[in-house]
Amino acid sequence: MRALGVDMGERRIGLAVSDPSGLIASPLEVITREEGDDPVATILRRAEELAAEVIVVGMPVDLRGEMGPAAERMSEFVERLRERSPVPVETCDERLTSAAAARAMQEAGLTERDRRGQVDKVAAALILRTWLDRRRAGADRDE
Repeated sequence: MRALGVDMGERRIGLAVSDPSGLIASPLEVITREEGDDPVATILRRAEELAAEVIVVGMPVDLRGEMGPAAERMSEFVERLRERSPVPVETCDERLTSAAAARAMQEAGLTERDRRGQVDKVAAALILRTWLDRRRAGADRDE
């Protein structure tokens, strides 16, 4: 099952995609949001181009796992996305994914300049990998 991972930010949208078997999540791209853009249409267009069967959006819950203002705004966005999407839209806890992405890129030897603007797609890949791993673990328990 091919999945599209989304790390939604105020200025950028990080995207990641899984392989067709749903085992590997890879960073795809970062889309810069412009005033007046419709992020729902942008995400749905990329999902269609990639033949994604599910869209996974990172949910910014706070460190205690509770819904703060950012998560409430994201919930509203996810509902708009679900209303227009021909494929299922799911959410996945994104706590600390941007920090983990930045750390991984730094450990890989990328300079701050190289990392700039790329963290969002790596964070999207971490969100998607978490979702894929949980889905796989759930499938393993069902057998």
